Amino acid sequence: MISTKFRIASQRSRLFFRAVSTLKNNSHIKVFDNAAAPSSYILTYLDTNPPSKTLAVGVTTAVPPTPQSFKENPKFMSILNEVVSEYGHRDEDVIAQAKAFASTGGFNLGSGGSFFPGQSQQKHRGSSGKQGGGGGAGGGGAGGASAQGGAGGAGRGGFVHLSDRRNPPDFGRIAWPEDILGSVEVDEAGEVVGKLQPSGTYRAVTKEGILGLSPFLRGKLVDRLRQEEAKEKNS
Repeated sequence: MISTKFRIASQRSRLFFRAVSTLKNNSHIKVFDNAAAPSSYILTYLDTNPPSKTLAVGVTTAVPPTPQSFKENPKFMSILNEVVSEYGHRDEDVIAQAKAFASTGGFNLGSGGSFFPGQSQQKHRGSSGKQGGGGGAGGGGAGGASAQGGAGGAGRGGFVHLSDRRNPPDFGRIAWPEDILGSVEVDEAGEVVGKLQPSGTYRAVTKEGILGLSPFLRGKLVDRLRQEEAKEKNS
């Protein structure tokens, strides 16, 4: 009888261990078995077991997830965009880029990229398609003296990108559209103006990994998810 109980407890322990494992390439994201589809897994930032599917990052048929195996959760992406809009302008990466933007006169910064109002955001997204020389991540650098720094960029405001850390672009290049969370305006003094606007091109999973958010932004996202989880439990 004791032996039977021990085996059952041991089995439950192993099952629980598997259920709360984390991704090797992102230890902040938990991997849960998907009871609704045994051949798939639920990926989430929350510890609650069973997990809330409505607040999960998404579902994958392979671990680690790939663009082919992963299906994004639209509600999660909506929450992520709201968090980016609310707090992105305070992110350490954005602030650092803004200061460097002013000191270099608008140079395309390696941690995300920057550009001037005269150069449309859409143009940069198009030009950051996987082209250009010098291997490594990131699309083409922007053209023109004002974009590359120097006299043409002095005394002008512009925009900087907040990009995912999973695949930082080479210095002087802009991150791929799938890695750009959003953009925010910066004045000539390197001060952030207003709030960040989501890019609409960001993907939670790419071939480079999943959700490489800064500690600051990840913390804000998890706080928001916990708030939403509490609402679900009380509804």
